Amino acid sequence: MFLTMHLNKEPFEKIKSGTKTVEMRLCDGARRYLTTGDTIEFINRADENQTLEVEVVGVHIYPTFADLYANFDKRELGYRDDEEADPRDMEKYYPLKLQQENCVMGIEIKVKK
Repeated sequence: MFLTMHLNKEPFEKIKSGTKTVEMRLCDGARRYLTTGDTIEFINRADENQTLEVEVVGVHIYPTFADLYANFDKRELGYRDDEEADPRDMEKYYPLKLQQENCVMGIEIKVKK
């Protein structure tokens, strides 16, 4: 499967540099069918001419982002060492009700060369 997703500039750059290796999303629509070996094209919202292809190396499903955060190192999720990893950060994108209705996913990725 080939899937396109948009990203804000900061997570786009972190994935590009290899410091963020898990993308967190709601498990809905076409994303629910992602599997290992699939390709995702990320488009930088700040400059839609910038794209990045990654390979899916793992898909992990959880009831909420709190459960997902408990199973990954914060650096994999894109946090710096001096930042607190708080699953409530994801509620600005996906309210708790949507998380509970759909479940959430941690998509392990690696940048394609």
